[in-house]
Amino acid sequence: MSQTISQDKVVGIHYTVKTDKGDILDQSQEGQPLQFIFGRGMLIKGLEDALAGRVVSDKFVAEVAPKDAYGERHDGLIQAVPRSLFGGNDVAPGMQFRASTDNGEQSVVIVDVTDDEVTVDGNHPLAGIALTFDVEVVEVREATASELDHGHVHPHGDHHDH
Repeated sequence: MSQTISQDKVVGIHYTVKTDKGDILDQSQEGQPLQFIFGRGMLIKGLEDALAGRVVSDKFVAEVAPKDAYGERHDGLIQAVPRSLFGGNDVAPGMQFRASTDNGEQSVVIVDVTDDEVTVDGNHPLAGIALTFDVEVVEVREATASELDHGHVHPHGDHHDH
């Protein structure tokens, strides 16, 4: 009897993820499924919810709303900061930086640059975007004690030191 996807199972999937406009954002490599331990927050909530209870050979399409993907966009995460904060670094729209904020480290994308100010956007680049996942489940198995302890899948059951 095939196993059902549930908490702490090792799951392998082939997938393609597209934006609501049909642009492909990512996909599993040919012959190399994405492997992860289910229920550990390694995937966005909407995809994990869609996988629960599935079995090997299941193929399905999951439509994931922004709130269950990378969140809604928040205008409050867009702000202008003094150009001097970047020192002598070249800055241009589209560049990404790690910034220290009141909420810890955060990735920001530069959206505008003037002589005095740099406008940064702290939203995830995929915030506010509905995603569509085309998924095929290719593996469901018990995780080994070592995998559960380390929190990730060991390919071919290999052990390694941390």
